[in-house]
Amino acid sequence: MTTRKLALAAGLALVGLAVVLALTVGRPALRGLLRPEPPAPLTPLALTVPEPGTSAPSAPPSPAPPAPSATLELRAVPRQSPAPEPSATAAPSATAAPSTTPAAPTPFVVGDRTYTVLLPAAVKNGQRFQYSCEFDAAWVIMQSYGLDVGEDELIAAMPRDERVEPYVVEDPDAGFLIYGGDIRRAFSGDYTGNFLARATGDAFAGLFASYGLETAPVRTEEELRSALLRGELVWMKTTVDFKPWRPATWITPEGERITTVLGNDHAVVVMGFNDEVVVIRDVLGPTSTGPDRPLEYEVPWQAFMAAWGAQGYDAIAVARP
Repeated sequence: MTTRKLALAAGLALVGLAVVLALTVGRPALRGLLRPEPPAPLTPLALTVPEPGTSAPSAPPSPAPPAPSATLELRAVPRQSPAPEPSATAAPSATAAPSTTPAAPTPFVVGDRTYTVLLPAAVKNGQRFQYSCEFDAAWVIMQSYGLDVGEDELIAAMPRDERVEPYVVEDPDAGFLIYGGDIRRAFSGDYTGNFLARATGDAFAGLFASYGLETAPVRTEEELRSALLRGELVWMKTTVDFKPWRPATWITPEGERITTVLGNDHAVVVMGFNDEVVVIRDVLGPTSTGPDRPLEYEVPWQAFMAAWGAQGYDAIAVARP
């Protein structure tokens, strides 16, 4: 009797196992939709910069280069060494002919590198919301210019286009199409949870204007250098860590099309450069996908121009009040 009961129990266990397998085998795996943000193997270092120079630019604009490789590593700017005092220049005599050649900019020495210009830029560790990078970049400029305006105030002051919550469709011929509001005039999307939420420099030019700050569009390397040499920080659209991107087209309710990227849309502040690199203030800082991402780093010109071009060379220079 005991043997038969044991056999029956074993048989029932086998039947139960078969049922479980039947319910689980072949079930499709569920995969969450994640915003692609490739990690950046970087070392964050603090920086204090000298006051900006005001010399005219001399370098010509560079042609748009190819997209950066996935192996791009951004280099953190080293800790500031004491800035050398500019050398005194003798006043011209009454008979001296005026010079027609612009003076060379005073170099800025930081650690083992020298920059043509390096502007002070406020530091904040982390974005206000998950996808509020445009507002955080605007905060950097406001604070750098002595305007104590918080991110929440900037968000409240920005017009919102809520006609369409942004969504993406992959077209076999046209690629990724993002449908949303008019991001040239307003912010579109939920900046707390929708990775497609964004705006352009044109929209943020209006926001800066509401605080009495003048802006000018920046579309070329020459215009970028000129703005920085005038002492103006530059708000710009790029990709996270200046990494490769998936091209996308933003389509407004009126059917107008805007060049953008899909998953790693980002905004930063340009604060300096030399002939090899551009210096970036990036509020994003360390995240789970980039635990060593610094708040300030160098980007080689070629990679910088490529990622900027992926966003349609969208940038604005913001003049000091």
